[in-house]
Amino acid sequence: MSKNIVVAIDGYSSCGKSTLAKALARKLHFIYVDSGAMYRAVTLYFLRNNINLDDHLQIEQALKNIHLNFHARDYETHIILNDEEVSEEIRQMPVSEKVSAVSALHEVRVEMVKQQQRMGKSSNIVMDGRDIGTAVFPHAQLKIFMTADPKIRAERRYKELLPKNPDITLEEVFENLAHRDYQDTTRKESPLVRADDAIVLDNTKLTPDQQLQFVLDKISPFLEQSH
Repeated sequence: MSKNIVVAIDGYSSCGKSTLAKALARKLHFIYVDSGAMYRAVTLYFLRNNINLDDHLQIEQALKNIHLNFHARDYETHIILNDEEVSEEIRQMPVSEKVSAVSALHEVRVEMVKQQQRMGKSSNIVMDGRDIGTAVFPHAQLKIFMTADPKIRAERRYKELLPKNPDITLEEVFENLAHRDYQDTTRKESPLVRADDAIVLDNTKLTPDQQLQFVLDKISPFLEQSH
């Protein structure tokens, strides 16, 4: 068992995984690794460079040219793609529409899992994504699987996107989420499934503070053991 504590948070799109993971990392002084941002950054690179998702050689070549890093500023984690901060750009709709397809690629997942596992060896981390508790850190001390009512998820995501995309509709967001759920749960490569030992957290009716407290209660035994 690793001496570092790993908290793996998996779940559906727009369940508030990153909100919870950031709050937890801040509270515990752990490193927050946003695995979704890594896949989004790869997607952005592929879009910018017109990578053909059916061309495996082109994909492998592109992955060799992608260097990802995180740096923390003001308690926020910023993702760096080849020395350029792309935290804002990766959240836009063009990336959202393609990220599930890119995430499903075998070559992409193998490379990202390697990079994520490297991060977990060096420090206490909180990582959120789709396959953290199943594929990336199957031996994580604490695994949380997040879910929420699809309508609530769409409303949350819509509110988040609206300031920068005033033309967006709630229906569009709902359809995008439904499509991503379908892709995430049915893909061959590391599909979104709950790990057998993951604790389900349905936050449909929970405030951010309540869900944080829920996880803090679950992790306290591991913190005591590590001291």
